Amino acid sequence: MTRTVRNLRAASEEFVAAIQRYDEQRPGLGAEFYDAVTEATDRIEAHPEIGTPLSPDQRTRRVLVERFPYQVVYRLLLDEIVIVAVAHLKRRPGYWKERT
Repeated sequence: MTRTVRNLRAASEEFVAAIQRYDEQRPGLGAEFYDAVTEATDRIEAHPEIGTPLSPDQRTRRVLVERFPYQVVYRLLLDEIVIVAVAHLKRRPGYWKERT
């Protein structure tokens, strides 16, 4: 079964903010981060069960972003995959839990 992918507004906003921060550090680094997160999201869409479970029901999961200290947190629903957060691994751990 193919599930559609939907981003929560908060996840999209934090993704854009992280891209901007990386571009401020070094021009082009934001684009590299964008590509890495997009690749992680593509993997999730192709193989929804690939992520490490974060909840007892195993519906909330995460995939690490290559080269960057970020994770894509998502929730598996019957007919869609909801991207809950594009979260830094060390800053404000678990802040996204209220979104699930």
